Amino acid sequence: MSPQTVIWIIALYFGVLILISFLTGKDDSNQAFFIGKKESPWYIVAFGMIGASLSGVTFISIPGWVATNQFSYMQMVLGYLAGYLVIGLVLMPLYYKLNLTSIYGYLDQRFGFWSYKTGAFYFLLSRVIGASFRLFLVAISLHLAVFEQLGLPFWVAVLVAVLLIWVYTFKSGIKTIIWTDTLQTAAMLLAAFATIWVIKDKMDWDFSSMTRAISDAGYSQWFFWEDWNSDRHFVKQFLAGMFITIAMTGLDQDMMQKNLSCKSIKEAQKNMFWFSVVLVFANVLFLSLGAMLFLFRDAIGFDPAATADELFPALAVKRAKLGMFAGVLFIIGLVAAAYSSADSALTALTTSFCVDFLNMEKKPKVSDRTTRKMVHIGFTAVLFFVIIIFNAINDESVVSGLFKVAGYTYGPLLGLYAFGMFTKLNARDKWVPLVCIVAPALSYVLQAYSAIWFNGYKIGFELLLINGVLTFSGLWLLSLGNAVREKA
Repeated sequence: MSPQTVIWIIALYFGVLILISFLTGKDDSNQAFFIGKKESPWYIVAFGMIGASLSGVTFISIPGWVATNQFSYMQMVLGYLAGYLVIGLVLMPLYYKLNLTSIYGYLDQRFGFWSYKTGAFYFLLSRVIGASFRLFLVAISLHLAVFEQLGLPFWVAVLVAVLLIWVYTFKSGIKTIIWTDTLQTAAMLLAAFATIWVIKDKMDWDFSSMTRAISDAGYSQWFFWEDWNSDRHFVKQFLAGMFITIAMTGLDQDMMQKNLSCKSIKEAQKNMFWFSVVLVFANVLFLSLGAMLFLFRDAIGFDPAATADELFPALAVKRAKLGMFAGVLFIIGLVAAAYSSADSALTALTTSFCVDFLNMEKKPKVSDRTTRKMVHIGFTAVLFFVIIIFNAINDESVVSGLFKVAGYTYGPLLGLYAFGMFTKLNARDKWVPLVCIVAPALSYVLQAYSAIWFNGYKIGFELLLINGVLTFSGLWLLSLGNAVREKA
């Protein structure tokens, strides 16, 4: 596919997004930007959240993961369901009861200033890294499809990828995003389904022979029970999926901001429960896509010497082995997948910084709207530079890297919220930042030496849970210190 064709496809797609932004962005107040004035229909939010949860990581990296991990990712997806249940029944009622714009306001009320700022800081760190991971995949594909063929460096693709988000989110934030995400979710799922259909036809399979080929190739195994030391064991992945969901959705301003834009807690819960069920089927779709890509690659003898993350863009666009139709759908699906999560991430980063660090809710000023727009531009620049740095050091599948980083950055949030909600103890607020630094550091040491210290046991995605437990334990020790001081 020629670079000019790709440019036209992207331009038309973003033309539609900008039109939606124009139609929904007439109100650029902070209330509209932050929580959509609490007027969002729950079913629109639910459908859009599918794309935001899947993202460009699912669109490219999950299919690329199938060759080495089969369908083991579904063990985590089943854990997601349990996690979403906890969010809907425990966390969301709390957020609505406190009438929060930023969910980290809970930490201020429960513990105090330093706990509040620590929680908000870890969100900013987590979301900057997570959004950069996702946009990195878009930049890779744009570079392969367009800029490399034009002789332009990688940073140009990154700049374009980041600026395109800013164009349609700068005015009304979440009020616009709940509608653009609906379009992007539909585009993403259509692209995956249609690509599977194209490969099926090229391989001259019907549905039965297609599923049999996936099974015979050994890709379709879901459950792994045999080796407890393996990071693919069912119990480890299920628990990891559950707590990753609680942390990366329930304790994440980005994901919860959409839920907080619903009219009531009842509507927000309906959104959460319906979305979580549909998400299971969506993940099966993308894992099936991965299996089909590898089967097709082997059938045609295609070996681009690319990483797993590069296989889909190489087959669909750079070498165009799947044909023009699949190539067009890939470009649309990739852009939709990445931007359905990255756009809301930029909005959530802006919201958290404005509310949690600039105190815009507590001291509203006439100049706040201008300040919010400057913060929005600032985080756009931050994402650009983090992606450039990540490109220089990345040496593994992005999905694996994303969950590994999440284990370190979301663990303190998990520990803070668990301690606050399930105990009545009070930690010494000024020492909370230290606990939230020490716990990830100890988690890193444990993961690095787990195979040596624990008879071959390898810590995988359960790192998040371990980090959370260490944070919880540190807060408990602080509370004991408080009790001793009070008695003295």
